[in-house]
Amino acid sequence: MQQIKWGILSSAAIARKQMVPAIKEAGNAVLYAVASSSGRAEETASEWGAEKAYDSYEDLLKDPNVEAVYIPLPNALHKEWVIKSMNHGKHVLVEKPAAVTSDEIREIREAGKDSGVTWMEGFMYQFHPQHDYVKELLKDNAVGKVKRIRSSFSFPLDLGSKNIRLSSALGGGSLFDVGCYCVHACRYLLDQEPASAFSDARKIKNIDVDISTTAILSFEEVDCIIDCSFDEAALNRYEIAGTKGRIEVPFAFRPDQNPNGGMGEVILKDEKGAVKEHRTFEGNQFTRQITHFSQCLLDGTKPVYTPESTHNNMKVIEALYTSQNQVR
Repeated sequence: MQQIKWGILSSAAIARKQMVPAIKEAGNAVLYAVASSSGRAEETASEWGAEKAYDSYEDLLKDPNVEAVYIPLPNALHKEWVIKSMNHGKHVLVEKPAAVTSDEIREIREAGKDSGVTWMEGFMYQFHPQHDYVKELLKDNAVGKVKRIRSSFSFPLDLGSKNIRLSSALGGGSLFDVGCYCVHACRYLLDQEPASAFSDARKIKNIDVDISTTAILSFEEVDCIIDCSFDEAALNRYEIAGTKGRIEVPFAFRPDQNPNGGMGEVILKDEKGAVKEHRTFEGNQFTRQITHFSQCLLDGTKPVYTPESTHNNMKVIEALYTSQNQVR
């Protein structure tokens, strides 16, 4: 089988814990190179099983054997290194959010068109089979007419730490970090764009990013309630309420964190709240994402998640942040 040679820019934890195993598990991908500015490139490459190690991102991008790069850098650095990667002819999978403004996404889209490379924002959750089943239920009107979606993604973070998620200069904040999944899920499930968006946020002394955000997205016939936080117990779920029942997905974004064997779950309830069906789904969403993107590169096809959708997701997030500023 043909394999895409991947390079990774940085030794970020998500790369080590999720993407390196995913690349190794995908039959059409191979981890070829790692770049780290920490001075530990050789050590990291040896630990991860990469053939090449580079002490600078630029040097990795100059390697003609690298075909695609994965970028898990801080959010505020995404645009710079996505475009630099494109200018070196590399295909790009960039962690969400792909940038921190819609104007930056526009620049990335233009750079992609000019360079002719393929790029995709890494919302890995959408590749898990549990969501395919939810889409089937919605298509079959299993809950009647959809009226409301509730989506939550939170986890406790040490608010006294130097974590990059707490730095506005690096593109931190709960909405950027985890709330973006909730925004994406509402748009993905409805296959629509919201007509309006409003949110409010909680901040604490000495931290200039949102620690928690609550938002409302209004679509043509559906209202979506979103909440995300760095200051609450772990939760990652969505619920779809219809006129004849509900669909609950209790581990929507990180099914690998489900204590029940890392399984995805979809629970269908009737109009009185009784469980009609409870199904579980296996699948590594990180591996499925890498496999899909790599196969697109091999086949010369477009990824299912488009630059246009990435741009639209950021415009919604931007609108939510703007509404917070207006309230304050």
